[in-house]
Amino acid sequence: MSKKGITDRVAIIGMGCTRFTEHWDKSVDDLLIEAAYEAFADAGVEPADMEAAWLGTMDSGYAGMTLSSALKTAYIPVTRVENMCATGSEAFRQACYAVASGAYYMVLAIGVEKLKDSGYSGLVLREPPSDGTALNLTAPAAFSLLAPAYFNKYGLTPEQGKEVLSRIAWKNHRNGALNPKAQYRSEVPMERIMKSPMVASPLGVMDCSGVADGAAAAIIVRTDLAEKYRKDPVYVKALSVSVGPGDGRLRQDFDFTYIQENIHAAKEAYRQAGITNPRTQLDLAEVHDCFTPTELIIYEDLGFSERGTAWRDVMNGVFDLDGELPVNPDGGLKSFGHPIGASGLRMMYELYLQFQGRAGQRQLDTPKLGLTHNLGGFPWQCVSFISILGKERY
Repeated sequence: MSKKGITDRVAIIGMGCTRFTEHWDKSVDDLLIEAAYEAFADAGVEPADMEAAWLGTMDSGYAGMTLSSALKTAYIPVTRVENMCATGSEAFRQACYAVASGAYYMVLAIGVEKLKDSGYSGLVLREPPSDGTALNLTAPAAFSLLAPAYFNKYGLTPEQGKEVLSRIAWKNHRNGALNPKAQYRSEVPMERIMKSPMVASPLGVMDCSGVADGAAAAIIVRTDLAEKYRKDPVYVKALSVSVGPGDGRLRQDFDFTYIQENIHAAKEAYRQAGITNPRTQLDLAEVHDCFTPTELIIYEDLGFSERGTAWRDVMNGVFDLDGELPVNPDGGLKSFGHPIGASGLRMMYELYLQFQGRAGQRQLDTPKLGLTHNLGGFPWQCVSFISILGKERY
């Protein structure tokens, strides 16, 4: 864990994001160019101003040449990274630390994924060789285990629990309907969500995030240079990553009502940013709603709700767009979509727009501090990433 942190040492001066959807008519190159050039124009800089770049992609290209060939970069270092569903966030994290170290003045962090061309409606993964003891579960099956564990521990009937999960999906689709770059732009009635075809009980189709193509990008500079480029940069307050040891799947007493990596990542991020009460100090959050029960337990893992109370907060509208702490105002993975390498940067893009008053119909009232959260892997072993970004310097 970082002991010193990165608070206010770097800032974002430009961002770009494609629409997340089924881009049958666009290549990986097209998506990278669209996101990068929106970021360049937003920051008022040129591609030649980039001194280095970090590219995040799970499986849509290898080595830095995936980016250099698309943008025709002038022999600058380009590093390709992958960290499961936190891949875009990892590209951002490494770019930030490179600038904070003094190695570079201005860099590009960009993430991309093209998932739909495979024709497969999930994630195509090439699993590494193992000793044969690894659990062979799909992602929906793995995360479906969170739901009955939570319901049983906190006294919800299956019917009550299903209503809670459905309301999370309803919220995110309602938000996404206000977002022109979201994959799904329609509100979905609760009744339809609750009756959607089953994927892995109790999760229906509408409990699962979308699979999409897309890209997102950020331009990062040292804080003392940021206002040279724009009057309203966004400041990085904290970056935290926690990676689990993998023993959860071997434990008979494993508790599926929380994810340890989330808890550790949140503790370190809050320490760096000086946050003691995230529910009152944060103005919005973008969290990794790969499946509706994941978002439910994230509320408690990140301290937005007390243990065993998040389901009530969901039903009371605490995390709605007009609630006490809006979560996933852009629609989240559920409605915006989830191209792996781009999702983490897409979350930051929403905070960036909100801080600058550019979020359109979903604009919140003067937000100043926000959080993004990515999770990759399974409940019993994962990588959890948290960033905290702010409108103002401390």
